[in-house]
Amino acid sequence: MMRTLLTATLLSIIAATQSAAQHSPTHTILSYDDLNGWHEDNHQAALDVFLETCPDMGEAEWQTLCALATNQQNAKVFFELFFRPVLIEDGTRGLFTGYFEPELNGSRYRSSKFRFPLYRVPPELSKGTEWHTRAEIETQGVLQGRGLEIAWVDNPVDAFFLQIQGSGRVRLQDGSSLRVGYGGANGHRRVSIGQEMVRRGIYEPHQVSLSVIRSWVGRNPTEGLDLLRADPSFVFFRKIGNVNSSEGPLGAMNRSITAMRSIAVDPEIVRLGAPVWLEKGGSGKMNRLMIAQDTGSAIKGAQRADIFFGTGAAAGKAAGQIKDPGRIVVLMPIQEAYARAQGFDG
Repeated sequence: MMRTLLTATLLSIIAATQSAAQHSPTHTILSYDDLNGWHEDNHQAALDVFLETCPDMGEAEWQTLCALATNQQNAKVFFELFFRPVLIEDGTRGLFTGYFEPELNGSRYRSSKFRFPLYRVPPELSKGTEWHTRAEIETQGVLQGRGLEIAWVDNPVDAFFLQIQGSGRVRLQDGSSLRVGYGGANGHRRVSIGQEMVRRGIYEPHQVSLSVIRSWVGRNPTEGLDLLRADPSFVFFRKIGNVNSSEGPLGAMNRSITAMRSIAVDPEIVRLGAPVWLEKGGSGKMNRLMIAQDTGSAIKGAQRADIFFGTGAAAGKAAGQIKDPGRIVVLMPIQEAYARAQGFDG
C-alpha cells in the first residue's frame, strides 16, 4: 500500500530531512527485559499476524521458524526462544505515524451525485514515462468514453487522497463494496496540496489537515478542483477481488494486514514479515509487538514506522493524530541477530 495524507505528503518533508542525517545502521542486541511492556503484551495476537505472512518468507531459516510457529502453545515463549531483540540505529530519531484504509461512497454508474471516476490503467501507459497530467486528464477528456471507469465516487477530495493512499474500499449503493489497489501512475512527481494551500496564502502550515482541505474544497468547488489539479500526478487503480470484506487491505507482501498489529517499515533496513517491538511515546503511548508487513514512500530509516489503524473514518481520524517519538526493536532469528551485531550482513 501507499500512505495517507499526513504520512505521504506533509510528513514526507520530515522524512526527507531525516534521510540526510542517516548513516550506516548499527545493530545492538538487547534483552527482552529491556523492552518496555514486553511481558504485558498479547503475544498470541502478534503470532497470529506473523503466521499470515511468514509462509511467504523464502529463506530456510524463516521457513523453519514459520513451521515452528504453527504449533506453538505459548507465543511469548516462542518469540523469546527463537528470536533476539535487535536495536537498529542510523542516526535518525524515532518517528511514528499512522495510516488507514479509506472507505468512499460510490456507485458503479455515473450520476449527478457520483461523478468523480476511479480509473483503471489505460493500455498505452508506459511505466517510468510521463503521461498526461492530472489537469489534462480531468479537463481534456483524455479518458472519457473508453470504459476505464472502475467506479464513481461522490467527493473529489476522497478520490484525490485515495490516489495518495493507493488503495481503499468503495461502499456501493446496493450495500456491497469493492476494493481497489494501486494499478499505475502517470509518471509525474507529486505536489503536496497542503503546501500548495500555504503557498497560495489560503492557510498557515499549522492549519492544514485533511478535514480542512475537504471543507475548503467543499465550500469552494471550482477553486477546489483547481487546487487539486496543482498536483500533476495521477494514480490508476485495479480491482482487488481476492480479499474477504472482513479482512484488511493487502500490504506490501500481498497479504491482508491487521489493524494495530501491522506496520509499514523501510524494507532496506527491516525485513518484511519480521516481528518488530514498538514503543511509541506521545499521547496514547503504545508498547506492542507488531509485524512488518507494509512499506511506504515516506517510511525511510531504521527508526521510522507507520502504524495501520484499520478501515474507515474513525481509523483515519485516529491515524491522522499520530506523529510521535519512540523506538522500534526488530526481532531477528538468533544466528542473524549475532551476525548483524558483529558487523556481518547476516
